Parts: sequence; C-alpha cells; structure tokens
Amino acid sequence: MPRPPALVAALALLGGLVAAVLGLLTFGAQASSAPEALPLAVTGAGAERVAGHGPVDWRVVAPEQARRLLLDKEVYGVLELGRPATVVVSGAVNPAGTQAAQQVLSGAAQAAGVPFTVETLHPASTAGRTAPLAASALLWIGGLVAAAALGALTLRRRIAPTTASRYGLVAGVGLAATGAVAGLLALWDSSLPLTADVLGYLLLTAVAFASVQGALVKFLGIRALAVLGPLYLIAPSVAGTVPELLDPVYRALLWSWTPFRFSAEGLRSLLQGTPDAPDVLTGVVVLGGLAVLGLAALALPSARQEAQPDRPHGVVDVGVHQADRLPSA
Repeated sequence: MPRPPALVAALALLGGLVAAVLGLLTFGAQASSAPEALPLAVTGAGAERVAGHGPVDWRVVAPEQARRLLLDKEVYGVLELGRPATVVVSGAVNPAGTQAAQQVLSGAAQAAGVPFTVETLHPASTAGRTAPLAASALLWIGGLVAAAALGALTLRRRIAPTTASRYGLVAGVGLAATGAVAGLLALWDSSLPLTADVLGYLLLTAVAFASVQGALVKFLGIRALAVLGPLYLIAPSVAGTVPELLDPVYRALLWSWTPFRFSAEGLRSLLQGTPDAPDVLTGVVVLGGLAVLGLAALALPSARQEAQPDRPHGVVDVGVHQADRLPSA
C-alpha cells in the first residue's frame, strides 16, 4: 500500500487529470468554437459578388430554392438581394447557428451597400429556443436517477431485478419523465404545441435514454455512472452548438455521435411547426434504434444472473450460516 505522501500526491494528480479531461470535453467545445464554412444561401442580382464574404459556404441559388433550403435545414440563413435586401432566418434552426448566420448575412448586405430587413420564419420564443436541449437533458437525468437508484438498491440489498422489473422501470420512468417535461414546457410557454407528435417524440427519447442507461447499469453495476454521469456534462454543451461552429476534433469525436443532438434538433422542428424537416425522421430512427438495442440488452442474462439464478420475486438469498459465518448456498 502506498505511503500517505505518495497517496496524497496521486490523488492530487487524479483531481487535476479529471478537471483537465472534463474541461477539454465540456467548456472546450465553446472555447474553441469559430465559424468554419457556415452554409448560407444567397439569391438575386449580384449574388456571385456577395458569395466571397466571410468564412462561409455560400450557395448561390434561385429565389424559389433559397427558402426551401432553409426549411430543410441545409442552410442556416438566406440573403435575398434587392432594395431592400432581406435576411431570412428561422426559429426552427439551432439558435447558435441562426445568430451566427444573421451576423454574417447582415455584414454581407452592408458590404454590398444595400439596406436590409430581417425576416424570421417560424419565430421561436425564449422558451422555444431553450426547450429542446433542456427537455433532452431532463429526460436523460430522469432515466439516470432511476437506473442509479436501482443499481444502488441492487448492491445494498443484494437483489437481482428480473427482466420484467427492468422493463417496468423503463416504461415507468419514460411516462413519468415525459409527463414532467411536458408540464414544464406548458409552464414555461403555454403557446408551445404539446401535440401527439411532440409528446410521442418526448416519450421515444425518454424510453431510448432509460433503456440504454438501464442496460449499462445491469452489466456494469453502479460503475456505469462513471460513464453516464460525465456524458450528461459533455453532450449538452456539444449538442447545443452547430457543427460548423465546433473545432473539427470536437465535431468528429463528440458531436457526430451524441444522442442529445438527435433528440434536441428533432424536438425543435416539431415545436416550431416544421415536422417535415429531415432531422425529425433522423431522430426517430436513431432514438428508435437506441431503444431497441437497450431493451434487447435488458433481456440478456448478465454474468451475475448466470452465476446465481434469481429466486422468486427476484430476491437472492445471501444469508449467513451461524456456524461458519459463510454465505449460504
């Protein structure tokens, strides 16, 4: 066993290492953000001249195509040249991308020497801009707390939950967390549409998160929190930023796979009245796939279950013999 000074030094280094890793994975996403090839559309006379303004992936398109690209979320904004010009953005697009697009497009209009106005399609309230990512994070927390509580109970009372009870927990926390989030959305902004599509998407997200969390806790025990906890800290900070504003390393290693971006962007489209946006279908496919994988994993036997079969009601007998103080069979 290491001596106290060596142990203290090792723990101090561990604390510094954890702080560095979490800082790199969380705050580093915003600290290293900068526009890079932000996709924007421009249309009208003189569009080719404007297309060289700023670090932008300009798309010179016909007038009838420009707004369609914005509705399909292939661009973050549109500059319609004329007198005056019109800067077109959308409340259904990631707020960070919308803000960056409006700044670049306004600068381009000013550089072209034309007056301009700003038009927002599907305008979003403050709650509407905050709700998608907040709902995703809260649904993750709901499933995480339930899975962690079951893991702690399993460890403390030495019970082995049945597959049916694990499925019941996923269904229960899915409904409870969805109801809680829906209530908060109604409280924050009563104009947000809590339609069947929105509630169904929230429920799918909750079930997907809870099933994956439950599967990890089943196979890793309470140690799964070492993965699930930091993921909560990492994912929202990355998912809340558009990929073109992220450092390429963050974009490839974090943004590309985080489930929060699928849940948040799909929900944003539904809340802002653009259910035909591609990210809704993408979110349904990804979250549905996670739910199926998680539920299937919950049905698989764990190493502990194989070694010690469940007794009735999922209780494992770990009594102690009075004679030898050894665990009973």
